[in-house]
Amino acid sequence: MAEKEILLTPEGLKKLEKELETLKTVKRREIAQRIKQALEFGDISENSEYDDAKNEQAFIEGRIMSLEKMLRNAKVIDEDEQKEGIAGIGRWVTLKDLETGEVFKYQIVGSAEADPFNSKISNESPVGKAVIGKKAGEVINVEVEDGVIQYELLEVEREG
Repeated sequence: MAEKEILLTPEGLKKLEKELETLKTVKRREIAQRIKQALEFGDISENSEYDDAKNEQAFIEGRIMSLEKMLRNAKVIDEDEQKEGIAGIGRWVTLKDLETGEVFKYQIVGSAEADPFNSKISNESPVGKAVIGKKAGEVINVEVEDGVIQYELLEVEREG
């Protein structure tokens, strides 16, 4: 079975590579030091410091494996290959909720980079799916649990 392709912006690729490097070099060393210190306290059967350090080590190693898998399957989106003025991964879109009048600005990113609190929505999210391939001036229908939300795509930009 083929691995799922992970779509990344160039910025997202750099961020994941930096996190992986930090985990492998800094965090591994720190956790090894914590385990060594915990072992110096003696009996590990009742040593909460040791247990905490081993749990953190397992988390870090799991995250390293996850990042390595993502990077192996990464496809970096080339900004120059995308059509100007068309919503796609890496593009910033400004949307207006036609019912409330609220205006939102998001960057469309692959699911590995999604961070709604920092205005980055996944291309796999309902809004992301609906907006991909659209251009400014179009009305977009987003199906949600309670029905349909209509947005007007006000602007598509390369940078936010």
